Amino acid sequence: MPAIPLTQKLRDEYQRLFDTCIINAARAGVVDKLSGTIEQNRNRYAAVGDPLGIPWYFIGVIHNMECSQNFNLHLHNGDKLTARTVHVPAGRPKTGKPPFTWEESATDSLKLKGLDKWTDWTIPATLYKLEEYNGFGYRRFHPDVLTPYLWSFTNQYRSGKYVADGKWSQSAVSQQCGAAALLRRMAEHGTIQFNVEGHPLPTSVPVPESVDPLAAFEPLVVYGPKVKSALAETLQKALNLFPGIFLKVDGFAGKDTSDAFRKVTGHYLKGDPRA
Repeated sequence: MPAIPLTQKLRDEYQRLFDTCIINAARAGVVDKLSGTIEQNRNRYAAVGDPLGIPWYFIGVIHNMECSQNFNLHLHNGDKLTARTVHVPAGRPKTGKPPFTWEESATDSLKLKGLDKWTDWTIPATLYKLEEYNGFGYRRFHPDVLTPYLWSFTNQYRSGKYVADGKWSQSAVSQQCGAAALLRRMAEHGTIQFNVEGHPLPTSVPVPESVDPLAAFEPLVVYGPKVKSALAETLQKALNLFPGIFLKVDGFAGKDTSDAFRKVTGHYLKGDPRA
Protein backbone atom coordinates (compact mmCIF):
# COMPACT_ATOMS: atom_id res chain seq x y z
CA MET A 1 0.00 0.00 0.00
CA PRO A 2 1.60 3.31 -1.02
CA ALA A 3 2.13 5.90 1.68
CA ILE A 4 -0.11 8.34 -0.18
CA PRO A 5 -3.13 6.98 -2.12
CA LEU A 6 -4.09 8.26 -5.55
CA THR A 7 -7.37 9.96 -4.65
CA GLN A 8 -9.58 11.87 -7.07
CA LYS A 9 -8.40 15.10 -5.46
CA LEU A 10 -4.80 14.16 -6.17
CA ARG A 11 -5.68 13.14 -9.73
CA ASP A 12 -7.27 16.53 -10.31
CA GLU A 13 -4.17 18.25 -8.93
CA TYR A 14 -1.80 16.36 -11.23
CA GLN A 15 -4.02 17.04 -14.25
CA ARG A 16 -4.31 20.74 -13.47
CA LEU A 17 -0.57 21.11 -12.96
CA PHE A 18 0.21 19.29 -16.20
CA ASP A 19 -2.38 21.24 -18.20
CA THR A 20 -0.99 24.57 -16.98
CA CYS A 21 2.66 23.50 -17.12
CA ILE A 22 4.92 25.89 -19.06
CA ILE A 23 8.58 25.05 -19.60
CA ASN A 24 10.91 27.85 -18.53
CA ALA A 25 12.23 29.64 -21.59
CA ALA A 26 15.80 29.61 -20.26
CA ARG A 27 15.65 25.82 -19.94
CA ALA A 28 13.77 25.03 -23.15
CA GLY A 29 16.88 24.03 -25.08
CA VAL A 30 17.90 21.51 -22.42
CA VAL A 31 14.38 20.06 -22.26
CA ASP A 32 14.25 19.75 -26.05
CA LYS A 33 17.58 17.93 -26.15
CA LEU A 34 16.71 15.50 -23.34
CA SER A 35 13.23 14.73 -24.64
CA GLY A 36 14.67 14.31 -28.13
CA THR A 37 17.15 11.64 -27.06
CA ILE A 38 14.41 9.82 -25.13
CA GLU A 39 12.36 9.79 -28.33
CA GLN A 40 15.36 8.49 -30.30
CA ASN A 41 15.73 5.55 -27.90
CA ARG A 42 12.02 4.77 -27.96
CA ASN A 43 12.46 1.27 -29.42
CA ARG A 44 14.90 0.24 -26.72
CA TYR A 45 12.59 1.44 -23.96
CA ALA A 46 9.62 -0.24 -25.62
CA ALA A 47 11.49 -3.56 -25.82
CA VAL A 48 11.54 -3.57 -22.01
CA GLY A 49 8.20 -1.87 -21.41
CA ASP A 50 5.91 -3.66 -23.87
CA PRO A 51 6.16 -7.13 -22.22
CA LEU A 52 5.48 -5.51 -18.84
CA GLY A 53 2.67 -3.24 -20.00
CA ILE A 54 4.64 -0.07 -19.17
CA PRO A 55 4.75 2.85 -21.65
CA TRP A 56 8.13 3.41 -23.27
CA TYR A 57 8.17 7.10 -22.37
CA PHE A 58 7.70 6.37 -18.66
CA ILE A 59 10.83 4.20 -18.75
CA GLY A 60 12.67 6.81 -20.80
CA VAL A 61 11.89 9.55 -18.30
CA ILE A 62 12.96 7.34 -15.36
CA HIS A 63 16.16 6.52 -17.25
CA ASN A 64 16.88 10.23 -17.58
CA MET A 65 16.13 10.95 -13.92
CA GLU A 66 18.10 8.05 -12.45
CA CYS A 67 20.92 7.53 -14.98
CA SER A 68 21.11 10.64 -17.19
CA GLN A 69 20.14 8.27 -20.05
CA ASN A 70 23.34 6.26 -19.65
CA PHE A 71 22.75 2.67 -20.79
CA ASN A 72 25.76 1.46 -18.77
CA LEU A 73 24.02 2.07 -15.44
CA HIS A 74 21.36 0.30 -13.37
CA LEU A 75 17.91 1.85 -13.68
CA HIS A 76 17.44 1.23 -9.94
CA ASN A 77 19.85 3.93 -8.80
CA GLY A 78 22.54 4.70 -11.37
CA ASP A 79 25.14 2.17 -10.14
CA LYS A 80 27.33 0.52 -12.78
CA LEU A 81 26.06 -2.59 -14.55
CA THR A 82 29.42 -4.33 -14.01
CA ALA A 83 28.22 -5.47 -10.57
CA ARG A 84 25.04 -5.78 -8.54
CA THR A 85 23.72 -2.49 -7.17
CA VAL A 86 25.56 -1.10 -4.15
CA HIS A 87 23.29 1.77 -3.19
CA VAL A 88 19.62 1.42 -2.23
CA PRO A 89 18.19 -0.91 -3.39
CA ALA A 90 21.40 -2.89 -2.91
CA GLY A 91 22.17 -6.31 -4.35
CA ARG A 92 19.98 -6.06 -7.46
CA PRO A 93 19.27 -7.93 -9.62
CA LYS A 94 19.32 -10.88 -7.24
CA THR A 95 19.47 -13.44 -10.05
CA GLY A 96 21.87 -13.64 -12.96
CA LYS A 97 25.54 -12.85 -13.09
CA PRO A 98 27.20 -9.48 -13.73
CA PRO A 99 27.91 -7.68 -15.92
CA PHE A 100 24.19 -7.20 -16.57
CA THR A 101 22.62 -5.88 -19.73
CA TRP A 102 20.69 -2.67 -19.35
CA GLU A 103 17.52 -4.53 -20.32
CA GLU A 104 17.99 -7.14 -17.57
CA SER A 105 18.55 -4.50 -14.93
CA ALA A 106 15.70 -2.26 -16.12
CA THR A 107 13.25 -5.16 -16.07
CA ASP A 108 14.31 -6.03 -12.52
CA SER A 109 13.96 -2.43 -11.35
CA LEU A 110 10.50 -1.94 -12.84
CA LYS A 111 9.24 -5.24 -11.39
CA LEU A 112 10.74 -4.40 -8.00
CA LYS A 113 8.62 -1.24 -7.99
CA GLY A 114 5.55 -3.27 -8.97
CA LEU A 115 5.10 -1.26 -12.16
CA ASP A 116 4.38 -4.42 -14.15
CA LYS A 117 1.20 -4.73 -12.04
CA TRP A 118 0.13 -1.11 -12.59
CA THR A 119 -2.45 -0.63 -15.35
CA ASP A 120 -3.50 3.04 -15.09
CA TRP A 121 -1.33 5.12 -17.41
CA THR A 122 -3.49 8.24 -17.58
CA ILE A 123 -1.58 11.49 -17.13
CA PRO A 124 -2.39 11.86 -13.40
CA ALA A 125 -1.58 8.22 -12.63
CA THR A 126 1.68 8.43 -14.59
CA LEU A 127 2.76 11.51 -12.65
CA TYR A 128 1.74 9.76 -9.42
CA LYS A 129 3.93 6.75 -10.18
CA LEU A 130 6.83 8.99 -11.15
CA GLU A 131 6.58 10.87 -7.86
CA GLU A 132 6.26 7.59 -5.99
CA TYR A 133 9.39 6.27 -7.74
CA ASN A 134 11.39 9.10 -6.18
CA GLY A 135 9.44 9.22 -2.92
CA PHE A 136 6.75 11.40 -1.37
CA GLY A 137 9.11 13.33 0.92
CA TYR A 138 8.28 16.70 -0.61
CA ARG A 139 4.54 16.12 -0.45
CA ARG A 140 4.66 14.83 3.13
CA PHE A 141 7.20 17.17 4.76
CA HIS A 142 7.33 20.23 2.48
CA PRO A 143 3.89 20.47 0.87
CA ASP A 144 4.48 24.10 -0.08
CA VAL A 145 7.06 22.92 -2.66
CA LEU A 146 6.02 20.82 -5.63
CA THR A 147 8.63 18.11 -6.07
CA PRO A 148 11.38 19.15 -8.51
CA TYR A 149 11.62 15.49 -9.55
CA LEU A 150 8.47 16.27 -11.54
CA TRP A 151 8.32 20.03 -12.00
CA SER A 152 11.86 21.40 -12.16
CA PHE A 153 12.44 23.60 -15.24
CA THR A 154 8.74 24.60 -15.31
CA ASN A 155 6.55 27.37 -13.91
CA GLN A 156 5.35 24.95 -11.23
CA TYR A 157 8.66 24.99 -9.34
CA ARG A 158 10.98 27.73 -8.09
CA SER A 159 13.14 26.54 -5.21
CA GLY A 160 13.44 24.14 -2.32
CA LYS A 161 15.11 20.73 -2.41
CA TYR A 162 16.84 18.03 -0.45
CA VAL A 163 20.57 18.68 -0.86
CA ALA A 164 21.46 15.40 0.89
CA ASP A 165 19.60 12.54 2.56
CA GLY A 166 17.27 14.19 5.05
CA LYS A 167 18.89 17.63 4.61
CA TRP A 168 16.50 20.31 3.34
CA SER A 169 17.29 23.71 1.83
CA GLN A 170 14.48 26.14 1.06
CA SER A 171 16.75 28.28 -1.14
CA ALA A 172 18.44 25.51 -3.15
CA VAL A 173 17.21 25.12 -6.72
CA SER A 174 17.18 21.83 -8.59
CA GLN A 175 19.46 21.77 -11.63
CA GLN A 176 17.92 18.57 -13.00
CA CYS A 177 15.12 18.65 -15.54
CA GLY A 178 11.86 17.41 -14.03
CA ALA A 179 10.07 14.34 -15.33
CA ALA A 180 6.84 16.23 -15.99
CA ALA A 181 8.73 18.80 -18.07
CA LEU A 182 9.98 15.98 -20.33
CA LEU A 183 6.51 14.45 -20.66
CA ARG A 184 5.01 17.85 -21.37
CA ARG A 185 7.50 18.57 -24.15
CA MET A 186 6.92 15.14 -25.73
CA ALA A 187 3.17 15.79 -25.60
CA GLU A 188 3.71 19.18 -27.24
CA HIS A 189 5.73 17.48 -29.98
CA GLY A 190 2.91 14.95 -30.47
CA THR A 191 5.32 12.10 -29.70
CA ILE A 192 2.89 10.97 -27.01
CA GLN A 193 -0.86 11.52 -27.24
CA PHE A 194 -3.82 11.00 -24.95
CA ASN A 195 -7.55 10.64 -25.60
CA VAL A 196 -10.26 12.72 -23.93
CA GLU A 197 -10.26 10.38 -20.92
CA GLY A 198 -6.50 10.90 -20.54
CA HIS A 199 -5.48 7.41 -21.66
CA PRO A 200 -2.41 7.14 -23.92
CA LEU A 201 -2.94 6.68 -27.64
CA PRO A 202 -0.67 5.11 -30.26
CA THR A 203 0.97 8.01 -32.09
CA SER A 204 -0.52 6.77 -35.35
CA VAL A 205 -4.05 7.34 -34.03
CA PRO A 206 -5.21 10.98 -34.15
CA VAL A 207 -6.75 12.58 -31.11
CA PRO A 208 -10.54 12.65 -31.62
CA GLU A 209 -11.87 16.03 -32.61
CA SER A 210 -14.38 17.93 -30.54
CA VAL A 211 -17.08 20.21 -31.89
CA ASP A 212 -16.83 22.56 -28.90
CA PRO A 213 -15.86 25.95 -30.38
CA LEU A 214 -13.63 28.67 -28.99
CA ALA A 215 -15.75 31.24 -30.74
CA ALA A 216 -14.44 34.16 -28.75
CA PHE A 217 -10.98 33.73 -30.24
CA GLU A 218 -12.01 33.11 -33.83
CA PRO A 219 -12.27 36.74 -35.03
CA LEU A 220 -9.28 37.81 -32.91
CA VAL A 221 -6.48 35.31 -33.56
CA VAL A 222 -5.34 34.62 -37.11
CA TYR A 223 -2.68 32.26 -38.40
CA GLY A 224 0.73 33.84 -37.93
CA PRO A 225 3.69 31.55 -37.28
CA LYS A 226 6.16 34.47 -37.42
CA VAL A 227 4.15 37.04 -35.49
CA LYS A 228 4.03 36.90 -31.71
CA SER A 229 0.92 38.20 -29.96
CA ALA A 230 -0.56 38.19 -26.49
CA LEU A 231 -3.89 36.99 -27.89
CA ALA A 232 -2.24 33.96 -29.48
CA GLU A 233 -0.60 33.16 -26.14
CA THR A 234 -3.97 33.41 -24.40
CA LEU A 235 -5.51 31.13 -27.01
CA GLN A 236 -2.74 28.57 -26.52
CA LYS A 237 -3.34 28.56 -22.77
CA ALA A 238 -7.08 28.09 -23.35
CA LEU A 239 -6.52 25.24 -25.81
CA ASN A 240 -4.23 23.51 -23.30
CA LEU A 241 -7.21 23.12 -20.99
CA PHE A 242 -8.90 20.76 -23.46
CA PRO A 243 -8.16 17.04 -22.93
CA GLY A 244 -5.43 15.64 -25.15
CA ILE A 245 -4.03 19.03 -26.24
CA PHE A 246 -0.55 20.12 -25.19
CA LEU A 247 0.76 23.27 -26.83
CA LYS A 248 3.95 25.19 -26.26
CA VAL A 249 2.80 28.60 -25.04
CA ASP A 250 4.94 30.98 -27.09
CA GLY A 251 2.48 33.46 -28.62
CA PHE A 252 3.07 32.31 -32.22
CA ALA A 253 -0.16 31.06 -33.80
CA GLY A 254 1.47 28.62 -36.20
CA LYS A 255 0.77 25.10 -37.43
CA ASP A 256 0.58 23.43 -33.99
CA THR A 257 -1.80 26.06 -32.64
CA SER A 258 -3.95 25.87 -35.75
CA ASP A 259 -4.01 22.05 -35.53
CA ALA A 260 -5.12 22.24 -31.89
CA PHE A 261 -7.73 24.85 -32.76
CA ARG A 262 -9.10 22.50 -35.42
CA LYS A 263 -9.34 19.64 -32.91
CA VAL A 264 -11.55 21.81 -30.74
CA THR A 265 -13.56 23.78 -33.30
CA GLY A 266 -13.49 21.59 -36.39
CA HIS A 267 -11.57 24.08 -38.54
CA TYR A 268 -8.17 25.75 -38.79
CA LEU A 269 -7.34 29.30 -37.76
CA LYS A 270 -8.29 32.01 -40.20
CA GLY A 271 -5.40 32.57 -42.59
CA ASP A 272 -4.03 29.02 -42.35
CA PRO A 273 -3.26 27.95 -45.95
CA ARG A 274 -4.87 24.60 -45.19
CA ALA A 275 -8.18 26.25 -44.28
